[in-house]
Amino acid sequence: MKLYHGSNTDIQQIDFAKSKPNKDFGRGFYLTADKRQAQQLAEQRALFFGGEPIINMYLFDEKALKDESLNVKVFNDYSVEWAEFVVANRFNPTKQTIHDFDIVYGPIANDKVGVQIELFMDKLIDMPTLIQRLKYMQGVTFQYFFGTEKAITLLQKI
Repeated sequence: MKLYHGSNTDIQQIDFAKSKPNKDFGRGFYLTADKRQAQQLAEQRALFFGGEPIINMYLFDEKALKDESLNVKVFNDYSVEWAEFVVANRFNPTKQTIHDFDIVYGPIANDKVGVQIELFMDKLIDMPTLIQRLKYMQGVTFQYFFGTEKAITLLQKI
């Protein structure tokens, strides 16, 4: 399958040192199967940081998600487990990743989701309300997180 990474840079080599901490699934390299989403992210990066929007494309054999030699976590939908995982990663006080997954697949916590997570963190809504609100959001997209050197060897740039 093709996966996309929107940027303002043509990425020749994936460098985890350039990855930002406190993302949904931690510090790592994020991709999407949704080319439109990657284009929007590329346009945002170019707007904020200069340059031109660039979509970096990779081939990925999704059979790897079932490879027992990899530590893979799959979230097929919003859930309490997903929400707790995202909150723990987004509010991690260190720059170290708090899990040992090679690959994580699951819903993106976009800006609308981020608002709901903030309401939860501020104790204005409880976990069941958070999950209920997330399940009814439109336009849910999923992301692939590659968090280890072993994982990024599975990506072939095209």
